[in-house]
Amino acid sequence: MADPLDKKEKELSLLQLLPNVLTITAICAGLTSIKFGVQGNYTLAVQLVMAACILDGLDGRIARLLGSDSKMGAELDSLADFLNFGVAPPLIIYFWGLQEFPSAGWIFVLVFSACCVIRLARFNVGSKSEDATLESSYFQGVPAPAGALLVMLPMYLSFAFTDAPLPNAIAICIYMAFIGLLLISRIPTWSFKTTKISRGNVKYFLVGVAIAGAALLTFAWVTLIVLCLGYVAMVIWAWLEKDFLPNR
Repeated sequence: MADPLDKKEKELSLLQLLPNVLTITAICAGLTSIKFGVQGNYTLAVQLVMAACILDGLDGRIARLLGSDSKMGAELDSLADFLNFGVAPPLIIYFWGLQEFPSAGWIFVLVFSACCVIRLARFNVGSKSEDATLESSYFQGVPAPAGALLVMLPMYLSFAFTDAPLPNAIAICIYMAFIGLLLISRIPTWSFKTTKISRGNVKYFLVGVAIAGAALLTFAWVTLIVLCLGYVAMVIWAWLEKDFLPNR
């Protein structure tokens, strides 16, 4: 007769499966973004990549809160990250702005994807090392979700300023390669996971989140441009603070 305790350990509640459900949903969003990119609906394609980014930020944290994180969930999350941030964004850009030079443009799509998968592999190896328990205030290189958001900046500019001409295809290729190199670089970038906010400032932080959310819903493309530029400024500041500014 089976031990009831063993049976209980082998069963998972629907709530415990929620993180993996979110990851699968993110994968579906990434794949569907590619479909809409092929069909020429670039606005919806970019929005689906954004949705995948949000889901990526939620699944791991919910898994830790529920105590349902697992090796399978970690591997699934890594595969989803490559699809959503290393495959979907460069493909959407390729269909959108690189048809003028399809062969050369495809090379830069491959470069960005290769950089992203190397970045994810390096992160996975680092998270499994002996020092993985020591949380750092910095990542090495730009994280994959941030790289995906940054690489689509030319599209945000085009959507925000519809009267302006499309960015030059060669400039887009060079920009894609630059963001790809940032992914695999050793440049320190801030880790928001370790950021702490004092209780006295929580109310201001929540108001700021509400303002940012309202701006994103009302002026989506302009807000994304500002967020990208702000993130670049943060990367530059983190680099200067870590390597050049004197310790305080």
